[in-house]
Amino acid sequence: MLFNSPGFLFLFLPVLLLVFYPLGRRNPRWAAAWLTLGSLFFYAWWNPVYVLVLLASILFNYGVGRRLVRLGERAPARRRYWLLLGLAGNLALLGYFKYANFFLATVQSVAGHTYTLSNTVLPLGISFFTFTQIAYLVDAASGRAREPDLLHYTLFVSYFPHLIAGPVLHHAEMMPQFAHATTWRFNPAFMAVGLTLFALGLFKKAVLADGIAPFVGPVFAAAEQGVPVGLFEAWGGALAYSLQLYFDFSGYSDMAIGLSSLIGVRLPLNFNSPYQATSISDFWRRWHMTLSRFLRDYVYIPLGGNKRGAPRRYANLLATMLLGGLWHGAGWTFVLWGGLHGLALALHQAWRGLRARLGHDMARTTALGRGCGMALTFLLGVVGWVFFRASSVASALSLVKAMAGLQGVQLPSGIGLRLGSLGVWLEGQGMVFTPASGHALVMNFVWAAALLPLVFFAPNTQQIMRRFQPALHYGGNMHPAPLAWQPTTRSALALSVVLALGLLSLSRPAEFLYFQF
Repeated sequence: MLFNSPGFLFLFLPVLLLVFYPLGRRNPRWAAAWLTLGSLFFYAWWNPVYVLVLLASILFNYGVGRRLVRLGERAPARRRYWLLLGLAGNLALLGYFKYANFFLATVQSVAGHTYTLSNTVLPLGISFFTFTQIAYLVDAASGRAREPDLLHYTLFVSYFPHLIAGPVLHHAEMMPQFAHATTWRFNPAFMAVGLTLFALGLFKKAVLADGIAPFVGPVFAAAEQGVPVGLFEAWGGALAYSLQLYFDFSGYSDMAIGLSSLIGVRLPLNFNSPYQATSISDFWRRWHMTLSRFLRDYVYIPLGGNKRGAPRRYANLLATMLLGGLWHGAGWTFVLWGGLHGLALALHQAWRGLRARLGHDMARTTALGRGCGMALTFLLGVVGWVFFRASSVASALSLVKAMAGLQGVQLPSGIGLRLGSLGVWLEGQGMVFTPASGHALVMNFVWAAALLPLVFFAPNTQQIMRRFQPALHYGGNMHPAPLAWQPTTRSALALSVVLALGLLSLSRPAEFLYFQF
């Protein structure tokens, strides 16, 4: 079931809320049970069999977590054993469903032997609910988390606004909200904020992300089939995917926070205008923020972080981002994407270290410096997304070569005819005109020209809604916006227009891109 599907919007969500509010007024525990059942039904809509996988994972981690809490500070060896058992169980589940085929295919290519690959189907959201529970076990082992209530733990893991595509939740930030009586009561302010965020997210997904999506597939498909792709076509496809992914994930994040606000629960902020980042480190503080937090707290810091000298720090960054790449997908393209970002983070830290040794004031910035940093970070992001989207390393490298101009400069003949004498001159300079109308290429760049100012300069939804703090966020990069939402008639009318445009674009609901992870 998709957030942007008619079944969810006009059946599941209204029924869930119409029963939830009266139950919450009478008995919060009944409301929690209803919300848990609704979340499991939401997950089962995709494939009922995999609800058993989700429930088995929940029961296993709940049992291990309870054991860790009971052991407390005593018996450190036994506590370590149970923690390792819990981590191994989670990683085994994730490894079987997500990485078994990748591992066997890699062994086949190296050893030259043929193995039968398992025909497993990746359960939706398995990476998210697995990482959420790994964090819980580590926190339980260190005494930072305890959850004696199986119902609340099941709700924490299966909570439908986050279950399929995040954010990655922390036990400590969610369970106190479930304990508040006000969470289970109807709140008009939460309802207004939630509907606004959901409408804005739906517009981003259905109108903007799905609007530019048709220009992505043909370019990447051509590269995969070995068809030569020219400079403009390659940049058009890469920019289109960068913008599609941006508005798709931004829209999902807004819709998830909005849906949770309808229930009275605040989710952590997961997306904060990442293309406005002025460095690669800043980018990862803004993109998929809860995953970045997980990788920092449970991978980078345990590896030693920045406490053991510069070379070890760079190695830790690279290892962390390689794992982050693999988390997104079982393929060498994701490994290369993670490695590219890990290398960029290491170079950025090395550059900052050099500047500090030269006596530069690291707190001072200029408009020119910020602009150059933003442009360089965005360029790195666009190149990285080529590996993220491509179905093979060969097709990704082919597109990167085309973006560098190494596969020639081509334009459709339909554009060449409209250039007149300029087209003749360009042809004499080596420009190749291919037999095509050029309409798709022109519209590709028209879409890009319309959307790029939004990602670089427009305030994001959390800035617009800042006065009402609809999300849990973690400091920094959240400056007040000149456009601030207020519960007024004018805002209601604007919201109605945005919501109508989103609903009118739902003729063929498309999956969110992060559903595949």
